[in-house]
Amino acid sequence: MTSRALRRSPGRLVSLSLAAVFGAAVLAGCSGDDGGDDGPERSPEEVVAAAKTTLDDTSGVAIELSTDDLPSGVTGITAATGTGVHPSAFEGTFKLSVNGLAADADVIAVDGTTYARNSLLLPDWTQIDPADYGAPDPAKLMDPDGGFSGLLGSATGLEKGDSVRGGADNSEILTEYTGTLPAEAVSALIPTASGDFDVTYTITDDDELRSAEITGAFYGDDQGQVTYTLGLDDYGTEKQITAP
Repeated sequence: MTSRALRRSPGRLVSLSLAAVFGAAVLAGCSGDDGGDDGPERSPEEVVAAAKTTLDDTSGVAIELSTDDLPSGVTGITAATGTGVHPSAFEGTFKLSVNGLAADADVIAVDGTTYARNSLLLPDWTQIDPADYGAPDPAKLMDPDGGFSGLLGSATGLEKGDSVRGGADNSEILTEYTGTLPAEAVSALIPTASGDFDVTYTITDDDELRSAEITGAFYGDDQGQVTYTLGLDDYGTEKQITAP
């Protein structure tokens, strides 16, 4: 009995060794919140800075901007959808509220100039100043020194929040980061922004800013707090945008 047990012990030792190696590999793969391949966990500042680099380096993105609580009677933007590319250019649609009246406009911004077309007021493509409509300058939205990048490069007091799975087939890890933005950064979205703003970023494990929820006095303190939600997707989009 003893000799048979001894004859089997090398195989058992090999099995135990393989199990130990496999267990160590599993533990190594689960270490850290960033998947184990990125080394030590990064600080919130490092993650947000990496998201800025990813945005600055991409050829283009799909853009969505919206609010559900534009103050009554204010001239401003309620929604925007379109494509932003580098060098900074935009093509899409703005939904506006002009003194309480809803209006849609097709928008093209390229080479620092913005053109709009609206079936009622601007039937032909017309050069405009977006600030006249309380809207962001779409010609600057993809500017690495401002625009969306400024929302990532100017945040202070960053803290990491929860991580969840999302995206196509739940294949991405999305992590929230909260912080504070100055009016100078937020005015790239709404020119009349004033004071400090609360921001919540959602950033993927591939360092892509997927959304930013920003709350503050976009239209002055007397108009109260307004929340805009920015969504960015389809990184790597390529689109040739030209003046109309």
